[in-house]
Amino acid sequence: MNTNLLKNAIKTTLPVMAGYIVLGIGFGILLEVNGYGVWWSLAMSVFVYAGAMQYVGVALITSGASLISVALTTLMVNARHLFYGITMIDRYKGAGWKKLLLMHTLTDESYSLICSNKAPENSEPHQYYLLISLCDMLYWVIGCVLGSLIGSAITFDLTGIDFSMTALYVIIFVEQWLTTDDHRPALIGLGASVLCLLIFGPKNFLIPAMFLIIILLTAMRKRLENWRPYND
Repeated sequence: MNTNLLKNAIKTTLPVMAGYIVLGIGFGILLEVNGYGVWWSLAMSVFVYAGAMQYVGVALITSGASLISVALTTLMVNARHLFYGITMIDRYKGAGWKKLLLMHTLTDESYSLICSNKAPENSEPHQYYLLISLCDMLYWVIGCVLGSLIGSAITFDLTGIDFSMTALYVIIFVEQWLTTDDHRPALIGLGASVLCLLIFGPKNFLIPAMFLIIILLTAMRKRLENWRPYND
């Protein structure tokens, strides 16, 4: 392995490490307090490796959800990765055996880093992309396992720890609202979620809300693409 390439990948992924370890600890603690030990945390972080879906997965496991519910929820929560994958077809072409690992380790943050950073000169791009992805995955695994160990040692009430992922998405929503002029996509998502929450209740609103959001955004796609601020 090219040591300099590894150092470059680690340096590039340091900002992701800060977030992944903290969020991973939250997940590990949540899993532990629900009666699933460190081996569950390790297995889910390696084989599932889907931040938000892992948090949702704890609720699905503890509630005894059916396989159909798990499949539909996973599809809705991680549907964005279908579009990530399409945009990476050319970039990952010719990756050989690395392609399977690149596909499995493609997260929001890895996607962003791979798209925004070029491989160093005289290096093999696919190896660089894989190192970035594996570094990010390692941070997440460490965080999840560490959280599970911390959870097993904590004796006080940890009610509310599962809100950490929700808080992250609230921050993303606020950031998106503040940095864009067109708030219609955000309002569609918020409105559809509230409507489905009122109709289906807190335990069953997620899948209908995701379907409704997809339908509305698809129907309004051309209007959203052609929209320009009034001061342009």
